[in-house]
Amino acid sequence: MAPVATLEYSSNAPQPLSYPRLAKHYLLPSRTPDYLRLILTSKVYEILKETPLVLATNLSAKLGNQIYLKREDLQEVFSFKIRGAYNFMAGLTDEERWKGVITCSAGNHAQGVALSGARLGIPCTIVMPQGTPDIKVRNVARLGAKVVLHGEDFDGAKAECARLASVHGLAFVPPYDDPLVIAGQGTVGMEILNQLPNSDQLSAVFGAVGGGGLVSGICEYVKRIGSPSTKVVGVETFDGDAMARSLELGERVTLKEVGPFSDGTAVKIVGEEPFRICKQLLDGIVKVDNDEICASIKDIFEDTRSITEPAGALALAGLKRYILQNNLVGAQKKFVAVISGANMNFDRLRFVSERAELGEGREAMLSVDIPERPGTFLALHSLVHPRAVTEFIYRYNSAFSKANVLLSFKLATTSREIEVQDVLHRMEEQDMQGFDISDDEMAKSHVRYMMGGPQKVQDERIFRFAFPERPGALRKFLEGLHQGWNISLFHYRNQGGDLGKVLAGIQVPEEDSEQFNSFLKKLDYMFVEETDNPVYRRFLKA
Repeated sequence: MAPVATLEYSSNAPQPLSYPRLAKHYLLPSRTPDYLRLILTSKVYEILKETPLVLATNLSAKLGNQIYLKREDLQEVFSFKIRGAYNFMAGLTDEERWKGVITCSAGNHAQGVALSGARLGIPCTIVMPQGTPDIKVRNVARLGAKVVLHGEDFDGAKAECARLASVHGLAFVPPYDDPLVIAGQGTVGMEILNQLPNSDQLSAVFGAVGGGGLVSGICEYVKRIGSPSTKVVGVETFDGDAMARSLELGERVTLKEVGPFSDGTAVKIVGEEPFRICKQLLDGIVKVDNDEICASIKDIFEDTRSITEPAGALALAGLKRYILQNNLVGAQKKFVAVISGANMNFDRLRFVSERAELGEGREAMLSVDIPERPGTFLALHSLVHPRAVTEFIYRYNSAFSKANVLLSFKLATTSREIEVQDVLHRMEEQDMQGFDISDDEMAKSHVRYMMGGPQKVQDERIFRFAFPERPGALRKFLEGLHQGWNISLFHYRNQGGDLGKVLAGIQVPEEDSEQFNSFLKKLDYMFVEETDNPVYRRFLKA
């Protein structure tokens, strides 16, 4: 399989949009939805109350701006998704309500549909992949929905959802690509402008982008009612940037793979209607990495004592990057980040805790080559003292005159790049060679947990895999291996997500390369080859 974020382009000509559920008075002369009217007449307040807009005191002081958090994590289902789901379902006909609705989701949309169905008396069926964690299945079932587990992945569940909808005549509740859903999400923007003191001075609203329903709804209200200078900015992950790439190309594109960490926004293709809106109204996209998301989860906790899911903190991570990139620290501007969800898997917290300091730029991870002689350990520590050392991994190796050390420590200043370069320069003066590996995913996810020293292994290739967290995933991998391909290294650590991170070494003779590549393609697991990664060559390869 190709690496994450490879694109597929659709050759189909764009089709004219139609809005069969909208009455004529909800359409503009351009025959597009009148979203201002749809938002103002939204039915979401039949079931919801406004969520708070709170000033993040600590973060505001640190960044020198007024940072407000729109607390959608405080919804009854801990996510904004209830707004769009309810607004759509409240508009169904009596016959559609009697037959019931169906949707395909393993996350927040499923819970929004289930709760809406319970309040409206509409039977709900939710199709989820077979490997969906029990906590998600239980949360949906306790709200009264019928859960159907089908397929090994989301695509299999989606196909079954479409089949059941057709066979039983059930109305499908879309997660984002529908005017009524978008209008429901757009009430978030309406509340922000109503709640914010002096909202005409609002510089920007930041919202997470998955399918695009949230930011497109916010755009439609803020751009009509807010100050002309107020921006709406979408936030995506680097490995889940379907909207950014679509806007750049001018047409929707499909990502072959999407990074799984921010699972609430892990969408391969954005909605057609959200894309149309974002092309016209969205002011830009900011992309962030997983470590920045973890740092923002920590920021939210420190200001509110609440813990969000990764997608819930995505907007704040983008807001922080935007301020830093545009030299706005201390600018005393007003910004709002929509905290979109808090359905966090508890087991994932250890990963978040480990990565938060790196994402904040308050910790550095280095690989250091030091002379293999007495006293060098103390000399190395002296170079980072009095900074707090957070990790130190080393094992004696008699075969080499130099030893490899993996070292991480807390930074003493906010000038990360200058401080790290100063430490590396001082190491060089002490006959040590250091490398900043703070951005090396293999080092952060695997090598830091592995000991034993480098080994000489013939024909070894190294891969980072994403295994589905379901029974049989490992067996599928093992059974597909050719008898002549030996596993020489294997590291797995459960991090509370739907996909498990695996580092595997496999001995593959050169003459088997083509056959092995075919095996990887058939396996259909996300992977990145790391055979040439310098961290692997220093710590694991003799």
